[in-house]
Amino acid sequence: MTSDRDILHTLFEAALHAALPDGKFDGRLPERPKGRTIVLGAGKASARMAATFEDAWARSGGTCEGLVVTRYGHAVPTRSVEIVEAAHPVPDEAGLQAARRILALAQEAGPDDLVVCLMSGGASALLSLPAEGVTLADKQALNRALLKSGAPIGEMNLVRKSLSAIKGGRLAAAAGRAQLVTYLISDVPGDDPASIGSGPTIPEKIDPEAALAILRRYGIDVPSHVLQAIRASAVAEPVAGGAVHMLATPKMALDAAAAKARELGLNALVLGDALEGEAREVGRVMAGIAHSALMHGEPVGAPCVLLSGGETTVTVRGQGRGGRNAEFLLSLALSLKGESRISAIACDTDGIDGSEDNAGVWCDGSLLERARANGIDLAAHLERNDAYTAFAQLDRLVVTGPTLTNVNDFRCILIRP
Repeated sequence: MTSDRDILHTLFEAALHAALPDGKFDGRLPERPKGRTIVLGAGKASARMAATFEDAWARSGGTCEGLVVTRYGHAVPTRSVEIVEAAHPVPDEAGLQAARRILALAQEAGPDDLVVCLMSGGASALLSLPAEGVTLADKQALNRALLKSGAPIGEMNLVRKSLSAIKGGRLAAAAGRAQLVTYLISDVPGDDPASIGSGPTIPEKIDPEAALAILRRYGIDVPSHVLQAIRASAVAEPVAGGAVHMLATPKMALDAAAAKARELGLNALVLGDALEGEAREVGRVMAGIAHSALMHGEPVGAPCVLLSGGETTVTVRGQGRGGRNAEFLLSLALSLKGESRISAIACDTDGIDGSEDNAGVWCDGSLLERARANGIDLAAHLERNDAYTAFAQLDRLVVTGPTLTNVNDFRCILIRP
């Protein structure tokens, strides 16, 4: 019989494959313009998107140029679109300079030109161009505070838009004379285009008071000049945007994993692609659902898998190492109390769980026993946000390297009869 570990990893790989941009531009390309085709983009998947777009565009007889910025280590070879690497999740000078160049390229585009924008998760940090009166250091400090606060990604991105000269539709405004087409890989619950990468080409109204309310809610103090910049960032009448195409979403990845599970003779239930909340609390809830499936066959009977996506959060109180997927799975494992018929995997589809070197972690019913045998106090590790260390010591990390896509978290619980 195939091991639980092999099944879990196979389903994760199926999800990743479905989330790649490969082949997804076919049938979605605009007509070739009279002028230039300028490719701009940002995100952890943007380099792979650029290479894939170049291939599809070349097959249609077109040529292109441009610039995209991706995370360090996520670049791929391209024909004519320049790839720049920068820092994530806290922005750096390389991202700032790339954002300036991208904005300038958009401003250069004329009425005969086509601007193709490629956006994926991670663009909010990678495409960092502070609003007037705000420094890169200001944005770095605010980013760190937001990452530790437990704020969901939608609220984080709303604040980021309020301090940006390029997000919240401002890149679309810069390219206003040209035809604009945006291609997205979604990493946000609900797949709202305005939230993916903080929506550089998605025009919207921006209310500074909403951003200020979020800062107050999470007790984040910022200097007075940053508050002034937020208040000055209002957008009452957004410009018109161009066509928007969604290339990959969390639901596509989960559906692919479910189909693969059924091929393996397992019942598959997708619990949702937009789950949010504290990682450890979601872990406890998922443990209860898994126990119900095992004992009562509800909401699905074993052998089965419970699949879910979305983006949990971690309110950082301890000084340990760990991403949200590791924290989720450690909470799940503790709540299952060593049940031998349940195993699970939790990974970020970009290959990086938080800021660590692993995509995520996996566990089975032997985890608690092995931890006790090795003198590892799992509850203490959870308490200090140190799940990565615990799973590393128990050889349960999932390491993929950069996957060149990003459709947020992938969670799979396998239940044997």
